[in-house]
Amino acid sequence: MTPFTRRGRQFGRDERGVTAIEFGILALPFFTIIGATLETAMIFLAGQVLDSAVQDTARLVRTGQAQTAEWDGDDYRAAICDRLYGMFDCTNGPNARMRVNVAVIEDFSEAAIGYPLEIDDDCTAVTCDWTLESDYVPGVGADVVLVRAYYKWPTIINLPGFNFGTLPDGSRLLGSSRVFRNEPFGCSDCT
Repeated sequence: MTPFTRRGRQFGRDERGVTAIEFGILALPFFTIIGATLETAMIFLAGQVLDSAVQDTARLVRTGQAQTAEWDGDDYRAAICDRLYGMFDCTNGPNARMRVNVAVIEDFSEAAIGYPLEIDDDCTAVTCDWTLESDYVPGVGADVVLVRAYYKWPTIINLPGFNFGTLPDGSRLLGSSRVFRNEPFGCSDCT
């Protein structure tokens, strides 16, 4: 019986492989936290990039540069997309991830920002209907203008406790808006 007890004691004192076992226990929570940190950083970066793009392009409307260049909705959307550094899917169409709306309003008190999507129980990536239509009415000098841009940002990490999706399809809704009075620019062809 002594050889068996001696081998049992040697096995009990043997520390080879301890690091591998500890890594196996801690790897899943460690990489989950790293992934969640990266996902959070990407969402905040994307939100800042979208906000900056809307700010820059709203200035083009406010100063009359977009109106004198006779931009339409596609031109304005392209100007926003040019400032998104390739981080966003800017394809246009009925299932587009981004909606841009530029509208003239009566005064600043009418600048209510509503939820841009109709969410129901069976909402998926295809059936989540936008309630915000893409439109482009930049106005003329001294008009009050509301610029809104929303984007369905796809999330990668969808684990319990780390789900960053705000929509039923798992994506996160990013939005940016600006309300301003156009400068009193002169434009003969502006509408």
